[in-house]
Amino acid sequence: MKLYKTFLYTFLFIGLFTACEADLDTELEDDDELLADDFFANPDAYKQAIAGVYANLSLTGLDGAGTSNIQGLDAGTGQYMRGLFNLQNLSTDEVIFTFENDPGIRELQRNSWSANNPLILGVFARATFQVALANEFLRQTTPGVLDERGVNTSTRDQINTFRAEARVLRALAYYHLMDMFGRAPFLTENDPVGFIQSPEILRPELFTFIEDELIAVDSDLLDINPGDANSYGRVNKGVAKMILAKIYLNAEVYLGTGNDRYADCVSVCEELINSAYSLAPNYLYNFLADNNTNGAQNEIIFPVINDGVNTQNFGGTTILIQGEVGGPEQNGESLGIQPGGFGGLFRVRRQFAELFVENIVFQNDDRNTLITQDRTIEINDVGDNSTGFIITKYSNLTSTGVPGSDATFTDTDFPLFRLADVYLMYAEAHLRSGGGGDIMTATRLVNDLRERSFGNTSANITSDELTLEFLIDERSRELYWESHRRQDLIRFGLYTGGAYNWAYKGGPQNGVSISENFKLFPVPESSRATNTNLGQNPGY
Repeated sequence: MKLYKTFLYTFLFIGLFTACEADLDTELEDDDELLADDFFANPDAYKQAIAGVYANLSLTGLDGAGTSNIQGLDAGTGQYMRGLFNLQNLSTDEVIFTFENDPGIRELQRNSWSANNPLILGVFARATFQVALANEFLRQTTPGVLDERGVNTSTRDQINTFRAEARVLRALAYYHLMDMFGRAPFLTENDPVGFIQSPEILRPELFTFIEDELIAVDSDLLDINPGDANSYGRVNKGVAKMILAKIYLNAEVYLGTGNDRYADCVSVCEELINSAYSLAPNYLYNFLADNNTNGAQNEIIFPVINDGVNTQNFGGTTILIQGEVGGPEQNGESLGIQPGGFGGLFRVRRQFAELFVENIVFQNDDRNTLITQDRTIEINDVGDNSTGFIITKYSNLTSTGVPGSDATFTDTDFPLFRLADVYLMYAEAHLRSGGGGDIMTATRLVNDLRERSFGNTSANITSDELTLEFLIDERSRELYWESHRRQDLIRFGLYTGGAYNWAYKGGPQNGVSISENFKLFPVPESSRATNTNLGQNPGY
């Protein structure tokens, strides 16, 4: 799946994708449009087509990193993983963006956004576009259509697997919409192409749809086989189970108090833990340019592919690694990129830094990638990139120290889901379930992560020390900048209100309470203007 840029171009080139909203229309850049039947006359076209659905997670347009197939948005703003990072991390205590004059940044990282924020539109648009891509693939691969094309049995078996993958990719997009917006325009392959006034679906129905889809396709998906290079980056049974575990862990957020599914979360986590996945030998191997071959491929349940030559984009790990470079330090070469990176783009807020620096034990933690020398922990001026600590978690170097294929665009795949998260979810679901799983297993799993990071048992905890208060901090130490933090803080009751204020939360440097409506992002006004069936979340 590394080389799927051409496949994305080919599939979008057909001109079949009339998006579900006017602001999602694709712009075809060649007059020579192919008919679907001509394209699919080649049996390999189905592989190319499903690769195009995957590629929407990485790429933004048909002609390089600066183009976008979503109209009205900057290419970087509309990149799937960059948008996910913006909403799930930038709006929390883990990171701050230096250049607040960039459209939408100040409001997002100070929790004062509106329904006209372009960063929010980027996420909503890209996720709904992903649904449209998956739907079109499914339309082109129904039994009736395949009969008309005379597709043979062996090709159909492969297409059946591709169809299951497309349904999981669609469920993933709906999961993100459910988590961040609580509602979405609802379309499947059974709806006509170009249906703009689609009905709206809310969280309870979305939850059921996602769950049913993931369970239904299980038998048609690839088995879990992390050592198989040919299936690396593809959806398999493990990816579907991971999304299930996520929605089960957050069920009380999505469905309301008393509707917990913690026991189900424990059960699915046990399946993943007892499968062929295993922890990478080194924590940081998960975030290097060769994380598809250095052992991390055994831990990464679903990577979003980055390739410095073939999937160039200004999101994914490119912006993360380029943004890690400190303004004064110019330390890009130590990360396998240009010396200045993107000009001191990111730093961490004080509350995140304190998770590592307040206890001396974490000085020996491999997860602690903070650069603190000649820097203050406080950020008194967001625009001054010489203050605040920076991190070096992601790198465009391989495990042997070789730089990636390009000094701007990185080779490091983004680990959207990792086995380490499963370990922590198991522990949390056990504590919340009142019976699912067992405390000794939960403690052992947490200690497995710590032993890897410390190289010994010096930081191991006892079962009495395994509490929810411990886990919310440990999740940040293990999973920071992996697009989980906002969801975690909401589940722990720490995101809104004033029980936990972090730097610049709500605006001021010391942070202030924010209202409950910020647990959800607003549906973009431009999307609602196009589709009048879309409602709006309270407070917007």
